[in-house]
Amino acid sequence: MNIGQAAAASGVSAKMIRYYESIGLIPKTVRTESGYRVYSDSDVHTLRFIRRARDLGFSVEQIADLVSLWRDRERASKEVKRIALEHVGVLERKIEELQQMAGTLKHLARTCHGDGRPDCPIIEELASEAAQAPPLKTDAKFGLLGKATAR
Repeated sequence: MNIGQAAAASGVSAKMIRYYESIGLIPKTVRTESGYRVYSDSDVHTLRFIRRARDLGFSVEQIADLVSLWRDRERASKEVKRIALEHVGVLERKIEELQQMAGTLKHLARTCHGDGRPDCPIIEELASEAAQAPPLKTDAKFGLLGKATAR
């Protein structure tokens, strides 16, 4: 099948398929004489695996490890479990940070009159924090995460 068909069958866009190939997450595919990529059912199965891992928020690096373990029939399941539990820890920290941000914003919204007057505790808080706070971390999948920490 061509890249469009593989994209439709796997749920991974053609652009992402080309990207995954360029970074070595999937092997370079066979090409026709005219240069078109040709994908097998096995390639589509791998792309579905990758899509599901991305849906669960795994990083590209973690997905590469998981794909490698998936292909290794002699793998130790403890490695797969370790990767999954490390990811759970990251997700739980992100959830906590997001809950803290939501709590702060709810508090600020409760203190704002929301009327025609210009004074606004939300704007005042943002302005005071902007003058003294470190920049916020961002994540491509989750957006704003919280205050950055110095390394």
